[in-house]
Order: sequence, then C-alpha cells, then structure tokens
Amino acid sequence: MRRSLALVSLAVTSMVALAFLVPLALVVRQLAEDRALADAERQAGALAPVLVITADPAAVGQALTSGAGRVAVHLAGGEVVGVPMATDEQLRSAREDGLAFTGAVPTGRVHLQPVLLGQGRVAVVEAFVPEAELSRGVWQAWLALSGVAVSLVLASVLVADRLGARVVRAAAALADGARRMGQGDLTARVPPSGPPELVDAGGAFNRMADRIGQLVAGERELLADLSHRLRTPLTALRLDSETLGPDPGANRVRQAVHALEREVNELIRAARRELDDPGGSRCDAAQVVHDRLVFWSALADDQRRLWNLRGTERSAVVPLSRSDLAAAMDAVLGNVFRHTPEGTGFVVALFHQPDRVVVVIEDEGPGIEDLEAALRRGSSGAGSTGLGLDIARRAAEATGGSLVVDRGPLGGTRVRLRLLLADRT
Repeated sequence: MRRSLALVSLAVTSMVALAFLVPLALVVRQLAEDRALADAERQAGALAPVLVITADPAAVGQALTSGAGRVAVHLAGGEVVGVPMATDEQLRSAREDGLAFTGAVPTGRVHLQPVLLGQGRVAVVEAFVPEAELSRGVWQAWLALSGVAVSLVLASVLVADRLGARVVRAAAALADGARRMGQGDLTARVPPSGPPELVDAGGAFNRMADRIGQLVAGERELLADLSHRLRTPLTALRLDSETLGPDPGANRVRQAVHALEREVNELIRAARRELDDPGGSRCDAAQVVHDRLVFWSALADDQRRLWNLRGTERSAVVPLSRSDLAAAMDAVLGNVFRHTPEGTGFVVALFHQPDRVVVVIEDEGPGIEDLEAALRRGSSGAGSTGLGLDIARRAAEATGGSLVVDRGPLGGTRVRLRLLLADRT
C-alpha cells in the first residue's frame, strides 16, 4: 500500500510539475531573446543623435566603442563603420521603408535602425546579436527549474510514503487483531490509530471483541448452570440404580450412571476453567487422547472389542482447550461403539509431524457408505444426531487443521484429526 501511494504521488506530482515546467521553460527562453534584442535596440537607438550631428566616419567610429564590436553604421554616402552582418536586401529594405526591424542572419539576429538625416539621406545603424547571446542564462534557468521540480516531486513522494506508512501501520494492527481473534484469542484488541476511518474501524473492532467476550462468557456460564441442573436427576438415577440387584445388567446400568455423572462434572469444571481463564486454550493432545481411550476402554473390554493405542508417549501441545478436544475424541469414539457391532476392534494412533499432530481413529467395521453426507452437520444414516463428525471437524479447524474421513486399511472407517501445534512462545 505504501508503494502504491508513493507511485500515485510520483505520477501526479510529475504531471503537475511538467505542466508548469514546460511553459516556464519556454517563457524563460523567450525572455532571454527579448532581453538580448532589447539591448540591441538600445545600442542602435543610442547612435541616432550622433548621426544627426555628424557624418564624419572617425567621429562615428569613436561613438561605436560602446557597442563592443557588435554595432555597425551604414552612412548615407555609402561608407560603413564597424563590421556589418546584415545582408544587402535587409539594408535596402531598411533604407526604402524607413522602419526599424529585426532580421535573421546565419550566426544570429541583426536589428536595423534607419536614421533620417534630411535632404533624402538615410543612414542605417546595425546592431548584431549572436546566437549565444539569445540563449544566455537559459540553460542555467532550466536547470534551476528542473531542480525545483525534482525536489518537489521527491518531497511529495516522501510525504506520501510517510502518510502511507501511518495508514499501513494502522491497517496492519487491525489485521493482526482480527487474525488473533480468528485464532481464538478473545483478549485481542487494537490501538485505534491512523486516519479517522481506521480509528473508527479500530474502535468498532474493540467493541465487537468486547461483545464477543461477553457472549462467550455468558455461553460458558449457561453451560455450567445447565450441567449443574443435571445433577439432581442424576443423583436420583444413581440412588435408583443402587436398588437394582447384583446381576450383570444392573452393574452395567450403575457403571453407565457413574460415567454420566463424571462427564457432567467434567463439563462443569471445563466451563468454570473457561470462565476463570479464557485465554487458557491449550492442551496436551497426547494426554487427552490417552485419557479418553482409558475412559472408553472399560466399555470396549465389556463388549469384547480389541483396541490399540499408539503414539501418546510424547506430548503435543495444540491450541485447543482440553474439553473441546475431549468432546471431539468422544464424538468419534462414540460413533465406533454406536455404529459397529460388538466385538469390532479399533485403533487410535497419534502421529507427530513438524508442524502438526494427526490423531487417527480407525475401526474394523463396515465403514460409511456416503462419506460426503456423513460430514454434513445433522446428517445421519444410522438414526443418530449427525453432530459427532461436525464437532470433531470444528475442533480441528479451530487449530487451523482439518478433518478427513475415508476407509482405512482395517476395512472400516478411518477418521484423521489434523491439529496444528501451538506456538512454543
């Protein structure tokens, strides 16, 4: 942007400078010519009184010393005093017409001034102006004008660059704030600066960021309140489950109730953490994947599912809250348990790459027939809500990554969560 403003200023100022410089250059040259010719007329006019008083060539020659060798006199008797430059035709025209005029000669200009001496006699005073005298001082004046024009153009470009830098800094600060906000930093603010329009835009951005922070805080508070309200019916459900007997079915019900209660408590804690520390949106993906698989392993063992976990030995910090990544893992793992028969095995692997970590969940089930439809929010061909894969996709995209669903080597569905690593600053 700075370069564009500087180029525009250069073009506009250059055109304005040329619009004034060319006419001024022509005027300067014309003034130099007029000055030289006026000086010649003055020299010729100064000899007219001398010729009226005397026609003696010696006296006239004495008077020519002021002409510096550029003035000649054609006396009425035909004598010539000085060095003549005019042509015979020019002399004849001056004598016959009796009018002063300026004519061109090969090396400059001559001014012919006829002087009437009476009794029909006419003397002609000739003042020669060399070509160099006609342009004396013109080149110096042109150089001075060019220097002024170049200085003005450079000054305008410098001013435009300074103004452009001010605008660019303000726009860059606004873009950086928007980028940080897009990456989930709700504390991002910009100092309003620059032109009035960018100052207004910066103020509007800060007000928008404040409003978004308030909305997110309200949403987290609502989540915590709703989760807390679930505790009452869960407590009643847990008490009822304790009265069921010791048979295996009752044990599974009690385990499910306890698991549900733990999840509700985790939701409440996660919501509180977000309220207390909105900027704490990082977690160790390896730890979260390990913990969630440990949670699901009890149900997997109960359903005689073979499972395997790899790659969680080394930590991988991603710019995503623990609760969001856990929700994504639960959504994908829940689909494995919900849409594959009991006894179907699955594998969870974590692959570390230079700038990202890839979480792969793959099963041995029948797979998904319509992969494109499965990725649409709310779309499900198995009677579920159709939100699981969308939750995982949004979690991956929140880090700048992506979600890929296809058929894996085990024959079933393979889900790959590509999560960009957090900055290590």
